[in-house]
Amino acid sequence: MSSSVTNKEKDNPIQGAYHVHYPFWFGGSASCFAATVTHPLDLIKVRLQTRTPDGPKGMLGTFLHILKDDSMMGLYRGLSASLLRQLTYSTTRFGVYSELKETFTTARHSPSFAGLIAMASTSGFLGGIAGNPADVLNVRMQNDMSLPKAQRRNYKNAVDGLFRMSREEGWRSLFRGVWPNSFRAVLMTASQLASYDGFKRLLLEKTNLEDNLTTHFTASFLAGFVATTVCSPVDVIKTRVMSAKEKEGLVILLRRTIANEGVGWMFRGWVPSFVRLGPHTIATFIFLEQHKQVYRYLKGIEHDDGT
Repeated sequence: MSSSVTNKEKDNPIQGAYHVHYPFWFGGSASCFAATVTHPLDLIKVRLQTRTPDGPKGMLGTFLHILKDDSMMGLYRGLSASLLRQLTYSTTRFGVYSELKETFTTARHSPSFAGLIAMASTSGFLGGIAGNPADVLNVRMQNDMSLPKAQRRNYKNAVDGLFRMSREEGWRSLFRGVWPNSFRAVLMTASQLASYDGFKRLLLEKTNLEDNLTTHFTASFLAGFVATTVCSPVDVIKTRVMSAKEKEGLVILLRRTIANEGVGWMFRGWVPSFVRLGPHTIATFIFLEQHKQVYRYLKGIEHDDGT
């Protein structure tokens, strides 16, 4: 989808502020930059969520265990799958969300917060489906070294993993856990993108802050906190479904998990999730805002009137 600016922007490229139509892929690109920075934290979170009773406990213990068994490079296991996931999942959810928001934004009317949640939920659902194959690979590759050697899959990279999964397990394996993953993507996108826009709008309207790095950091930090809390239960289930060797029904998995762990499973790994998702959310939106700033500079646009 080609990028464009409005006729007003072309007629008057410097003066005033107009709504800018940014490229569809900006969200995916920003998410890839963020994923490169926060990948070790994501890996530790996955290991904690799938650990066995005798496995290392806590973030520090898991971190040291990875270093001991797999060296520093072990912290970046599954990075290719993580980047592929961002290129599919995040590009779709950010792109669709931006398109929907632009469609329902006029000179006199901006979408309500409820409207933003509805748009984010729709884009998140589509993103969850688009990114599911890479998400399965991401979880498997990050969790591989924690398994006994006989059970490891040893995918060389994301492309090798896609081919092997399709060949060895059938193409349906690429969509294992797609429904809990899509539901999780709905919660994530609604709580992350919509809350970021909501917090940013409040900060600009109710405080003396301007549209700058301080505002972007504050809004993204709050959005990361909300997203981690809302998504934690689904995130745990999604990780366990995708990393499982045997296919198990969601209801059966839930019953077994509650019977063995009580309700505490819902927020298992919350701290590492926030430690990972908080910086990832902050980095994503800061990179995204920088993408937009560079784009406006290249187009000769002073600033955007959108939030």
